Amino acid sequence: MKKSGETFALILSAVSTLGLLGCTHDNTDRKTNPIVGAWFVKDPGAPFPYHMYVFNADGTMQQANPDAGDPHSSDSDGKGVWVTDGDRIKGKWVEVIADRASHKFTGRAEISYDVKVNADTFAGTITASSYDAAGTLTESPTSPTPLEGKRVTLP
Repeated sequence: MKKSGETFALILSAVSTLGLLGCTHDNTDRKTNPIVGAWFVKDPGAPFPYHMYVFNADGTMQQANPDAGDPHSSDSDGKGVWVTDGDRIKGKWVEVIADRASHKFTGRAEISYDVKVNADTFAGTITASSYDAAGTLTESPTSPTPLEGKRVTLP
């Protein structure tokens, strides 16, 4: 019985180690992309112009801002993806939208951006498209508007 317990512990340890190895993203040059981190972002074209963006090393990102920008609808935090394109970062995030009065799902917004990082700042453009609850495009991509960010750093 003792031997089977040791065998089980060894197998469990091996599976856990292999599982952890499978959860890593191989960065062959071992450099972190300069977009990775937390950013205070200004988007003058948004209903509420100040946002927080977090860019993760695995190519995902999150966006958050106060829900006070639109008195009729409520939107979720945005979740999205990004890629490097030369010296620029291109990406898209999506937010879910609900009606404040009925609490019903009313659609989604898809926000695309193209920025260039310069140390602890970035600048670029952003466009937005809107879709109703059925997935029909209700607002074509907007004309690109300015987008700027400042990295959140320790004091």
